[in-house]
Parts: sequence; C-alpha cells; structure tokens
Amino acid sequence: MNAPNASGWKPEMGDAGEGSSRPATASGNRALQLEEPLIFELANSANCGVDFGEDADAEVAPELAKFARSEPLDLPGLTEPETVRHYTRLSRQNYAIDLGPFPLGSCTMKHNPRLNEKVARMPGFADIHPLQPMDTVQGAFEVIEQLSDWLCKLTGMHAVAMTPKAGAHGELCGILAIRAALEARGDAREVILCPESAHGTNPATAAFAGYRVEDIPATKEGRVDLDALQNRLGPDVAGVMITNPNTCGLFERDMKAISDAVHAAGGLVYCDGANFNAIVGKVRPGDLGVDAMHINLHKTFSTPHGGGGPGSGPVVLSEALAPFAPIPFVRRDEQGRMRLVEERAAKDLLPQSFGRMAAFQGQMGMFTRALTYILSHGADGLRQVAEDSVLNANYMLRSLEDVLDAPFAESGPCMHEALFSDDNLAEGFTTLDIAKGLIDEGYHPMTVYFPLVVHGAMLVEPTETESKQGLDQLIASLRAVAERARAGDESLKSAPHFAPRRRLDETLAARKPRLVWEEAETAED
Repeated sequence: MNAPNASGWKPEMGDAGEGSSRPATASGNRALQLEEPLIFELANSANCGVDFGEDADAEVAPELAKFARSEPLDLPGLTEPETVRHYTRLSRQNYAIDLGPFPLGSCTMKHNPRLNEKVARMPGFADIHPLQPMDTVQGAFEVIEQLSDWLCKLTGMHAVAMTPKAGAHGELCGILAIRAALEARGDAREVILCPESAHGTNPATAAFAGYRVEDIPATKEGRVDLDALQNRLGPDVAGVMITNPNTCGLFERDMKAISDAVHAAGGLVYCDGANFNAIVGKVRPGDLGVDAMHINLHKTFSTPHGGGGPGSGPVVLSEALAPFAPIPFVRRDEQGRMRLVEERAAKDLLPQSFGRMAAFQGQMGMFTRALTYILSHGADGLRQVAEDSVLNANYMLRSLEDVLDAPFAESGPCMHEALFSDDNLAEGFTTLDIAKGLIDEGYHPMTVYFPLVVHGAMLVEPTETESKQGLDQLIASLRAVAERARAGDESLKSAPHFAPRRRLDETLAARKPRLVWEEAETAED
C-alpha cells in the first residue's frame, strides 16, 4: 500500500495489479497521465503562499464594520510554482475540441475558427461597455445590424430580436411574443402542443410562460404524427413548439402542413432552431410557415459553448409577430446614427412590444464571432456547412447500423446527427457501457439516453468540421466497443480503465453530492 505524503493524500495505483503487466508506480502517475490531488490536499491552510507583511498582534481598525473578517480565510498555502503546476496539470486532463471531436448529439460542438477569436478580441469589440455613450460604439451597433440582416435573410423572416442570451432564453422570447400577439386580438388560449421529438426545453419553456403543455406523439418513422396534431387543434391551442430538424435527427417533412393546420386553427408556430446548422443556406423556415424561431449562434455559427456559456439565441419573427418583439433594439436615427431604443422611445416605434428580455443588447462576443463566421463562409459556404454536416452524419449512420441498432435507419437520410439504441447489445449491457468504453478509446462520449422516445438512445453528431479520416477513426472505435458489448465482454462494465478516474456511482453522486471538501481525520486526531 502506498504511504500518504505530508498532506495526507494517498496516490492511487490506477489499474496496475489488475491483470495488467504494467508495474505500479510510487506516485500513482502513469508517465504523462498524472494523478492530481485536490488543491486542499496539496497543502494545509496553516501556511500562506503570500507574505502580506502584517503584524499579527497589531490592531486593525474594522473599516468594514461587522463585515470585517473574524476568522482566517482557510485557503491552502502554496507557493506560486506549486499553484501554477497544480492548475496546469489539471488542464491537461481536460478533453477539448482542439484534442478531438465532441460527438454530442444536439449540441454541435465543432471546431471554432481562430479568425472568429481574433475579431472578438479586437479592442473595439472586447473592451467596450454597455453603458458608454452610443456615439462611441457605432461599430458594435453596425455588427448587430449586419448580423440581424443576415439572420433574417437566411431564415426568410421579417424581424429579429437580438437580446436573448441562449436557446432556452430565445424560446421564452418567442413564446412571450406569441402570447402578446394573441392577447392583442383578445384571444385567451392556454395550451401549447409539444411533439415528443422536440427538444426537452420546449415544454419547460411553455410551462414557464404559463401555458399548459400537451404532448403530440411521434410516428414509427420518428416524425410528428400529423393526424394526431390536427385532431388536437382547437380554440384553446395557442400554438405548437416544434424542433426541426428534430431530436431524432430527422427533418420534419410535414412542416408546411403542420404550420398551415395550426394557423387555420388560430394558433402560431414556434420552431426550435437549435439544429439550424443542418439546413442553413438550404431551407428558410419562414417559407415553411414558422412564426418564431431562435438560432443558437454558438452552434450554427461555430462559437465555443458548453459548461454554461457563452451563448446567444437571437429570435427571428414573422411579419405577424414582429410588432411584439422585445426591447431594447437597434435603429438608425434621421442622421444615420445607430441608437439603442429603450422603453421611452419604444412607445412610439414599437408600441406593442411585450417588454424587456435583458438589460442590454445580447452578447457582443458572440455577435462578432457569428458575423465573422458568416462573412468568411458566404452564402455558398454556409450551404456547404449544412451539406457536410448531413453527409458526415449519414456516413456514421450507415457505417454503424450493422453493429448498433439504428431505430430510424429506414426513415430516409438523417440530418446532422445519427441516432442509435442499445437494443441489440448482449443481456446486461447498456448505453452507459458503450459511452464509458469510448472514453478508453480517447473520445468524449456521444449524448446518451436522449431523446427519450428511443430506449437507451445514443445520439451522435460528428459536425461538418470533422474529416473523413477522423470519422473513420471514431467509427472504428465505436464499432470495436459495440462489438465488445454484443460479445458480452465483462471488462466493459467497469470501463473506463485508462481515464484519470474510474466509473463513478452516478446515482449516488446525483442524490448525495459531496460539494464541500472536508479534511480527513488522522490517527493523531
């Protein structure tokens, strides 16, 4: 057994001694795969890594009154080199898009061109403040105006609200615009229909906005059941929230018929545009009868996201909903200068606005990245983005459908993501085993157990930025893991074996999380 170091931390032995011919190491490290303790385990709080030059016995006036510190900070005392090394070692355990693909279905984690980052970091964009005089940020307003114009043209819509911060925020914006439009005509409706194949945030958003949510089933092909939708429409239905392409990775072929039916019944159509990268430059949602749709700039137009941000979810609106858009918004004055229109001016320019979504005009860093991406690709390049994302997803689908169950393989070509299930694995093996086995292969797993319409779902999105060579490597790894699961390889149930940490008890971690580090008691205590 390894002896603890001075801090009491014990190195782990990894998988040495478990049938492996590799020797154990005294440190717990395995070459460049480092075993890193918590920073509190590296040093105790009795020491300090900074010399403040204070006299511990001197009396200090409590300038902060009752807020003055009465106890030590209780932070670990490390020197600067120790601190830098700790966080650098941790950073090397991060999986990143610059190391390999993130095949997360519905998340579109793709390469972010460095040109986007260079533009976003220009002082005129990165160093401005939302409260500085408007005459000093005309360039930023110009970016917002140009991006707005592109978004309207790409979607075939009449107007766009730029304030929403992310997809779910955009959904709420669209639903509030729909409610404002219905209230303006004195129509009090209380039901929003959400197909089973829609994103999970859709029903949550509708419920948050005060609507009662009702499901619409999917067909065996994985698309909206048009007959069931038409049969449910009535005077109490405010509209439908539909994801297209949907979460099964399929294009809703009946989208125009769905829109026509909802409009005929007096409702309005919200489309979740999170998967817009699969159709950008190819299909304009406005031509399909959509009234409102958010666009995840951080997905379609290749800006980094994940872990809570950054995000941006502008909402494009049809002519029927444009008068109800939120404030603030950007307009040119009579002298051609850009101005941010707030409540007072909006009473004349947009009197039916449903109000404010956010304090300021969206996320500037996302706007500059998205516009840079659009301008560098052009209309033809954006079409190729959609075509390549669909091509890559179908290549993965057809390359793996013989070893992984593909429930909608016969529903026609998929769009940007391929959907598999665990139906054909050996008894006792699950989707989780496939995901953990893929970690051992050096890949971040795909999205698992979503969408809920498929048992043991594995949703894979290769994105358009992966090469055929890279896809072939990912396919070979997935195939190998799937074949192990089909053959009943028991070692797969304890995967991953080569990651810094073994498989966690995810149920225990979710129900009884340990969020605060506590120093272990020693024998002397």
